[in-house]
Amino acid sequence: MERPEKKKRYDYTLLIVVLLLVIIGLVLLYSTSAYNGRVKFHDSFYYLRRQGFATALGIAGMLIVAQIDYHKWVPLAALGYLTAILLSVAVIFIGDEYNGSKRWLSLGPISFQPSEFAKVAIILFLACLVTKNVKQMGKFRTLVKVMIPVLPIVALVGASNLSTAIIILGIAVVLIFVASPKYAQFIWMGAAGVGFMGIFLALESYRLERLAIWRNPEKFEKGYQTLQGLYAIGSGGLFGRGLGESVQKLGFLPEAQNDMIFSIICEELGLVGASLIILLFLILIWRFFVIATHAKDLLGALIAAGAMAHMMIQVILNIAVVTNSIPNTGITLPFISYGGTSVLFLLLEMGLVLSVSNLIE
Repeated sequence: MERPEKKKRYDYTLLIVVLLLVIIGLVLLYSTSAYNGRVKFHDSFYYLRRQGFATALGIAGMLIVAQIDYHKWVPLAALGYLTAILLSVAVIFIGDEYNGSKRWLSLGPISFQPSEFAKVAIILFLACLVTKNVKQMGKFRTLVKVMIPVLPIVALVGASNLSTAIIILGIAVVLIFVASPKYAQFIWMGAAGVGFMGIFLALESYRLERLAIWRNPEKFEKGYQTLQGLYAIGSGGLFGRGLGESVQKLGFLPEAQNDMIFSIICEELGLVGASLIILLFLILIWRFFVIATHAKDLLGALIAAGAMAHMMIQVILNIAVVTNSIPNTGITLPFISYGGTSVLFLLLEMGLVLSVSNLIE
């Protein structure tokens, strides 16, 4: 008698936390963006409507991707990588500039950030590449061989979006670290990375200016946003002013619904509310770790580890920027900051991880 096939099931904890973050994100986005929407577009729901549409597409895509065996994406990994390269090149030449940054491509009425696609593409591509070379990962030569394809994307994305370039580089380092049996060689990689970052910062004067603004935001006009964000955090206290009661979002904190939304969360919900948001992200990262350690094979483990690295680095960088712990790099808070491309590809990435959890015994 044949043994019945075991029914596939999602990691429901991961799915519930993702949906909670999405719902909370939409509520907080409306609270933060209603004033700006009314002033700029005469529509309080302007930002919520656009984000809601991208979120609905993302959730549908996540559920579809979650049901597809992740091994079926392997033949498309190289194509995804090459597409990310081409889109990043296109941004440099024909990209749209917004607030001084050229990060968007327009296809008719649709505008999107190729760097968000690049994050997902690099996770899948590197997971496949590392799996193929796993037996030689102890050799420094193999380590370099795996790392070299990442550098063109890092350089192209970093030309206009340093924060995303750092995230992509961080994802690559984590994936290689997970598969490598030798850790001493990462000291050399770290030293090379610091040297590369120093040269990269020195190439453009505005990057060095950001360091100066970070150290003394009150002395620079461009430090205004940072100071207003800190005022919002400080005025929130333990329990906050109440949802929708922020003062800083009323024109004082520019583009509050974007990178600096965490400061409004602190103002409206206080330390307690902000801590609960951080707790949800910690649970999400923990589930990635659990899925990675119980994955059926190395490919699945690396996909989950890549998503874990992505989420961890992006959340830490965003909160560090908002609290002025590091220089402003213009990075969004996953699922919560305004950005249709970001939430769409994040949800597709979650679908990929859910498909890995489907095959756990």
